[in-house]
Amino acid sequence: MYSSELQSKIALWRSKCADGTMTSEEYIEAIALLREGRLAAATASVRAKSKAKPSVDGDSLLGELDGL
Repeated sequence: MYSSELQSKIALWRSKCADGTMTSEEYIEAIALLREGRLAAATASVRAKSKAKPSVDGDSLLGELDGL
């Protein structure tokens, strides 16, 4: 899911938030990196969904109905 580098940064940010020592720059960095990850996940999801849909062969479907 997240790279090991990002996971360690997230752990550091959580610790700093708990201590109240996180700076504005660190908040900006955290939000930017997390948003980047979510955008990448959304793009991958859309691509996976578009590839997963098989095309429908209408003539084949109608041929199956004729046999009934």
